[in-house]
Amino acid sequence: IFTIHFAHFLQNMRNMKLFLILSFSALMSLEAFGNSHESDKQALLKFKSQVSEEKKVLLSSWNNSFPLCRWTGVTCSHKHKRVTGLDLGGFQLGGVISSFIGNLSFLTSLDFNSNSFAGTIPQELRNLFRLQHLNMSFNFLGGGIPASLFNCSRLLDLSLYSNHLGQGLPSEVGSLRNLVTLDLGKNNLNGKIPVSLGNLTSLRLLSFDENNMEGEIPDAIARLTQMVVFAIHINQFSGVFPPAIYNLSSLQSLDMFGNGFSGNLRPDFGNLLPNLEELSLGNNSLTGAIPSTLANISTLQFLAIERNSLTGSIPSFSKLQYLQLLDLNHNSLGSFSAGDLEFLVSLTNCTQLQSLDVAFNRLGGDFPISIVNLSMNLNDLSLHKNSISGSIPHDIGNLIGLQTFWFSENLLKGPIPTSFGKLLGLVELSVHANRMSGEIPYSLGNITRLEKLLLSNNSFEGIIPPSLGKCSHLLYLHIHNNKLNGIIPQEIMQISTLISLKMSNNSLTGSLPEDVGRLQNLGNLSVAHNKLSGKLPKTLGNCLSMERLDLQGNTFDGTIPDISGLVGIKAADFSSNNLSGRIPEYLANFNLLEYLNLSFNNFEGNVPTKGKFKNATIVSIFGNKNLCGGVLELQLKPCFTQPPRSSRKKLVIWVSIGISLLLLFFGILILELFSGKRPTDEMFGGDFTIRSCIRSALPDQVLDVADESILHSGLRIGFPAAECLTKVLEVGLGCSEESPANRLEMSEVVKELISIKERQKMNVVLAI
Repeated sequence: IFTIHFAHFLQNMRNMKLFLILSFSALMSLEAFGNSHESDKQALLKFKSQVSEEKKVLLSSWNNSFPLCRWTGVTCSHKHKRVTGLDLGGFQLGGVISSFIGNLSFLTSLDFNSNSFAGTIPQELRNLFRLQHLNMSFNFLGGGIPASLFNCSRLLDLSLYSNHLGQGLPSEVGSLRNLVTLDLGKNNLNGKIPVSLGNLTSLRLLSFDENNMEGEIPDAIARLTQMVVFAIHINQFSGVFPPAIYNLSSLQSLDMFGNGFSGNLRPDFGNLLPNLEELSLGNNSLTGAIPSTLANISTLQFLAIERNSLTGSIPSFSKLQYLQLLDLNHNSLGSFSAGDLEFLVSLTNCTQLQSLDVAFNRLGGDFPISIVNLSMNLNDLSLHKNSISGSIPHDIGNLIGLQTFWFSENLLKGPIPTSFGKLLGLVELSVHANRMSGEIPYSLGNITRLEKLLLSNNSFEGIIPPSLGKCSHLLYLHIHNNKLNGIIPQEIMQISTLISLKMSNNSLTGSLPEDVGRLQNLGNLSVAHNKLSGKLPKTLGNCLSMERLDLQGNTFDGTIPDISGLVGIKAADFSSNNLSGRIPEYLANFNLLEYLNLSFNNFEGNVPTKGKFKNATIVSIFGNKNLCGGVLELQLKPCFTQPPRSSRKKLVIWVSIGISLLLLFFGILILELFSGKRPTDEMFGGDFTIRSCIRSALPDQVLDVADESILHSGLRIGFPAAECLTKVLEVGLGCSEESPANRLEMSEVVKELISIKERQKMNVVLAI
């Protein structure tokens, strides 16, 4: 009987329990359904009210006359019609995120990425206990990451990438034990990685890149054995390379670029992390050798350990058939010896290789011919700043995918192979500062996409190929410090994109082409120390982007053309030419000017005293004998000030002209008297004049041009006729200069003739 009664009791209890459960579920369903148009709708309308006005049109469906579950970006559950998803990613909405978002208690997915929300992350998100996916990346959110956010214990994905979040990462993050993705990159986070992060054993992606975090990587990271991506680049982490990393054998991407890690990499690195596809350890302070076991990671595609202090040899990577990038620049790899480049031979097996950079190391030996057998996919090849010798292989044109070829500052000899002309996609070609020779190939003109051609500091000879004019995208043409000759091709002046044109220290002849004014983007023009001549082109003033102008060491003549429009110029050098005329006053108003050299020319007149000419440290005018005035520091003679009365001014001018003409006639008379020739004689014509005839004979052939009647007019034996005639004829030449400004002054003529007379008296006394 007891058993029967007890069984009935249990059955009644079960029925009661079932009734209570069903009743509770019904109540919950009624509550959920009842709130669907009130709580959720009101929360979303409150959210909309804080969106910037100009973007609210994107949420025009959010109104009381439209079904909630059909609002833009809203997803509802099928059963209760409660809001479970809100996806507004990429809408570019502005404003702030309303705290009422925390009332969407059924929300499992919230995506606000790629908007312009400012303000802070609402504390009320702690109420979203069903939330699994939260993405607020690419906004302008500030403040810190609220610790209350970590109440959302069901979170699987948390992405706050690219905001303005600061402060440290709260230790409460360790409560998100289901988290698979944690992306906090590109913020302003500081402090250390909390040890509690080791609790997140389901993590597959962890990113703190581009923050201000510091300290060592905690050993607790070793517990995150499911990790596939670990990115902490560009922070201030320090200490030896974290031992915990070696426990993460599932890693496929490890990015620790731009921190302060030191120490050596373990020799068995490649065996411990066998699944890596990307390894980036650049810009740290790592030392020691590159582990040869890296070559065992058959999945490796990107290997970058640039800008460290690695030593030893570069291992063979012949097994890395998927390798696309190898970047080891700025280390101390190699020993300046013949075996340093053997690794290049092994890379011929890496058929997917796209970029190879081993610049700024200690690599030596001859450039291997096998380089031409590298991947046809190779885009970038950089070996500059080493000590590589030999020559560039003739078949370098086989690498048809090349876009950049940097081999400057090595010990290369020989010519530029003509096969470079096959590399139609080449954008940058640099071999400057080697020992190369030969002519610049015409075939380079075929590379119409070329933007940088850097051939300076070699021994190239011959002419500048006019075919370079076909390189219509060229920005930098640097061929200075070579042995080039011939004229500057007119075709070069057709390359309107040029920013920098450097041709100094060659043996170029002719003039600076008149079309230079077409180069309106040109910021740097250097033709210094050549054999250029003629007048500077008037169009030079059209090069409105000019910042540096180097024309020194040629024989340019005439005046400086109107360059008053070049207001952005910082340095200009006109020195050691034959330029004349007055110094342009407008140069004083070039506000950015830091250096102006006008020395060793024939400039005349007043030196400006305003603007930049107040500072004698940036202006040089030595070797212009007819300049006057200027600031005291220039130590020039004062300029002669004319009386104010116009009549006296005119008189002085006419007197000056008369004296100048008198000196001219006197000079010609001396030349006629002592040579027995006249300017009108038939033997003279064109550039061959009585002055040029006598100038070319002085001093060694002076007796050949002297009048024989003077030489046989009873001169005593031993009389220094050649010396006396030379001095007298030099006076005649000085008086008959074409430019009045260059003629001897009357006082100088008198002084020189008296000196000649006294010298001959002394010779007579000594002879006696």
